[in-house]
Amino acid sequence: MLPFLFLLLAGAILMALRCVQLRRALLSARAGEAQFRLLAEHGRDAAFLLDATTLELLYISPAAQRLTGHDVTALRAHAARLAQDLPARLQRWHAGDTSRLSLLREVELPHADGHLLALEISSTIVPAAPGRGETVVGTLRDVSAFHAQETEREKEQKRFASMLSHEFRTPLATIDGAIQRLVSTSKDADEATRKRYVKIQMAVDRLLAMIDDYLSPERMAAIGRERAADGIAPLALLQQAVATVPASHTVQLELDEDLPARLRCDVPGMALCLKILLDNAVKFSPPGSSITVSARLVPEGGVALCVRDAGPGLREEELAQLFDKGSRGSHATHPGAGLGLYMARAVVDVHGGSLQGHNLPEGGALFRIWLPLPV
Repeated sequence: MLPFLFLLLAGAILMALRCVQLRRALLSARAGEAQFRLLAEHGRDAAFLLDATTLELLYISPAAQRLTGHDVTALRAHAARLAQDLPARLQRWHAGDTSRLSLLREVELPHADGHLLALEISSTIVPAAPGRGETVVGTLRDVSAFHAQETEREKEQKRFASMLSHEFRTPLATIDGAIQRLVSTSKDADEATRKRYVKIQMAVDRLLAMIDDYLSPERMAAIGRERAADGIAPLALLQQAVATVPASHTVQLELDEDLPARLRCDVPGMALCLKILLDNAVKFSPPGSSITVSARLVPEGGVALCVRDAGPGLREEELAQLFDKGSRGSHATHPGAGLGLYMARAVVDVHGGSLQGHNLPEGGALFRIWLPLPV
């Protein structure tokens, strides 16, 4: 009899301990739920929960009402409309397409006051569980301000391209007019002179065509916005650039083995940027010297493209104005408008990268393009 009583007492104690554990777990779960609701109700992004079968909005945080100006009834109607493609998404997910599990998309939704909101919707399918069917959980984020910034950025790029195009076209128009006059009045000139005039005319036409190709407002606005996902292989980009270096200088290529297969960039824009740096390296280094062009992954992330010359270097007091419009170093002996480095940095900027120049301890100058890698 006594052992039985001990067993009964031990069972009662274990049951009491289990009840205490369950109560603690319940209190913890309720505290976690309260914290989640507090976060959802006061966060900047709006959280929602949707029934994947009925497309009914099960929960949406108050942030959605603050964001859109609509009440819950109107939000339910908008949610049902935006979720019309959900059955097809579920079908593909059930068939094994894991890319349908989580999606990120942008939609336009009218605010209660009439203006359009640009919303970024992040959503994830939650598999069915006992007593609950499949649901979709996600967040809403207002990206209207970001879109406005992008629009302003494009306008600024177009203004910059218009200014740059004008700066190049003005002297070219003068040269074009002068050479046309020379051609029309050179009937008595010898054959060699006439051929030189034709070469000058062809060079002017080629430069004007390059301005149309690379420096039009629309072209500059597209750089960084319409980058191809595959871009170009780093070696191909550098080989394309060094092909323009004259025979007066030798070029050494240095590439890391662990570079990405392709750089995500606007190829003509980056080729133009590298050409500007190489042209400067040729101008400011003695004939017969070597120019080194390298590409490597850097510790801070991204890829660094560097052009190193063996010239006199840059004056320290001029480094701060190196990329300013119209800036020309005191070492410059060649004609120019001081727009090359200004334009090169603008091209790199719209790629989200940076362009810097500094002197090397052993002599010469190094220009470093840094480009981010896509995540």
